[in-house]
Amino acid sequence: MKVVLQRVNSARVEVDGEIAGSIGKGYIVFLGVAEGDDRSTVEKMTDKIYRLRIFPDENGKTNLYARDVDGEILVVSQFTLMADLTSNRPSFSRGAKPELARELYEYFIEQCKSKFIKTASGRFAAHMKVSSENEGPFTLIIEG
Repeated sequence: MKVVLQRVNSARVEVDGEIAGSIGKGYIVFLGVAEGDDRSTVEKMTDKIYRLRIFPDENGKTNLYARDVDGEILVVSQFTLMADLTSNRPSFSRGAKPELARELYEYFIEQCKSKFIKTASGRFAAHMKVSSENEGPFTLIIEG
């Protein structure tokens, strides 16, 4: 599993011209599910994200949790994170099969809903337009 997480002031995802999900201050998470991932992988990843202290405190130090700032989370499925770039044409063979990827994506969202005050998401396997206002910018790549 691979996550690209960005700290944002706001973010939204559109599918077919309609907003599928939107958040205010918090995290936008691009989620790639790998072959071999399971529910345990999801639980470890969502726990790691929940325990991140990357919001600035009163002294400007990255010391606060998302919950300290009423942070929200927007989860976007992105299988291209699993790309193998050993050639000029990406291969996605390291990614989970669509059935497993969908199951774990939905479980990831479920786990986030139990941790964050608001969880929004894109739509699995849809063509999406993602907009965000990054804060910092602060971007992390997390593998699990």
